[in-house]
Amino acid sequence: MFLGLDLGTSGLKAILTDETGAVQATAHATYDNPHPHVGWSEQDPADWVTACESVLDALKADAPEKLAALKGIGLSGHMHGATLVDAAGEVLRPCMLWNDTRSADEAAWMDSQPEIHAITGNIVFPGFTAPKLLWLKKHEPDVFAKVAKVLLPKDYLRLWLTGDYISDMSDSAGTSWLDVGARDWSEQALATGHMRRDQMPDLVEGSNPGGEMRAALRDRWGITGTVVVAGSAGDNAAAACGAGCFAEGQGFVSLGTSGVLLAAKENYAPDAASAVHTFCHAVPGRWYQMGVILAATDCLNWLSRQVGRSPAELIGLLPETVNGPSQLTFLPYLSGERTPHNSASVRGAFIGLDVGHTPADLTQAVVEGVSFALRDCLAALSGTGTALSSVLAMGGGARSSFWRETLATTLDLPLSVPADGEFGAALGAARLGITAATGADPADVMTPPDIGSVVEPNGKLTEAYAEKWRRYQALYPAIQGI
Repeated sequence: MFLGLDLGTSGLKAILTDETGAVQATAHATYDNPHPHVGWSEQDPADWVTACESVLDALKADAPEKLAALKGIGLSGHMHGATLVDAAGEVLRPCMLWNDTRSADEAAWMDSQPEIHAITGNIVFPGFTAPKLLWLKKHEPDVFAKVAKVLLPKDYLRLWLTGDYISDMSDSAGTSWLDVGARDWSEQALATGHMRRDQMPDLVEGSNPGGEMRAALRDRWGITGTVVVAGSAGDNAAAACGAGCFAEGQGFVSLGTSGVLLAAKENYAPDAASAVHTFCHAVPGRWYQMGVILAATDCLNWLSRQVGRSPAELIGLLPETVNGPSQLTFLPYLSGERTPHNSASVRGAFIGLDVGHTPADLTQAVVEGVSFALRDCLAALSGTGTALSSVLAMGGGARSSFWRETLATTLDLPLSVPADGEFGAALGAARLGITAATGADPADVMTPPDIGSVVEPNGKLTEAYAEKWRRYQALYPAIQGI
């Protein structure tokens, strides 16, 4: 048996599979994501451990014999978080997460330093790890002085599982300390960020072994034999493993808390100025590019809180198929934006709000605004020379037929919808556990899912959505300075 653990922003998902990747059992646990100040987003790493204990307890109760046969674990996690531990491995403060933008000034300074773009292949975004440590040095110097190791969120969970300080290239590519082309820590980038190599974890490829589960934990859950933990991956690379996205031109669009349009790359070809992310893949010798928006289904969650209806209720107000773009426009910059704007200060808005607008109108505008933001990502990817002929549709928002058709028509790309079953980051993590424990070829393990349907763009409406997208684009300069 093989276990995939996906450490998300709001919860931990566990999938237990056999050696073929067939799911045998699942479990889920949630935790809080406090926002103590504007622009701050934190979590207590102890909550991740509690969640992991909870899902392992649930798996033991549901499938004790299968859990006992566990041989490999893969980890997926939200990227960029700064989990800081002292020399004894004790956590020094809450983890600053990927959507924490307090270090915007530090990010701008580091981004302006010589060779940073050439080394890392990326803009230094405020949500990345390195500027968080610069902020810490300035605002919490006593804590900064005690930092012995900086761990990404899933790698703190690995520390608890194995006792080892290890990370992988795909997750570490989002720190602004990694030479993404060389797939190793950069001494120059570390020095620019006032950090040292000994404060970094060791690096392994995501599909290779990255520690072994501690005997005390194996005994606690009745697991017999050695359990190999994979190098594993950041959440989007893990999702690409779950979706079988490795070849040039393969990609997916994810409508999760954030939004992602990802394209696999067989060569390293960054274009930092585009605000497109260029990161290492979870397997050796591969990379990927992606456009990222900071709020996708999070926008719907926000609207849900304001109108007192669940996200499912709001989506249920919409028709099954699109009938043209709304006159109301929503700008989804609730937490700032990454691709293509790289702005921590811009904020969202409704434009054209009328006294007669209903919750259904607001919901349609939110769906369209997120879709237009992902169209911005497609334009940015195209500008780097990356082409996508079709993409898999993933994430909670992709369950909505209206949202899928809106997105397909906005992108003017067919969306392939996987058949029922697991195919996301948790499955990708389990697949990494399989390759690390068995030595199997990743290409044989990480195959694409069966496709249940293909959503074609509505050809009669593509130009109408393109025109609405162009009007949407024109609003960003007007609102940026407000």
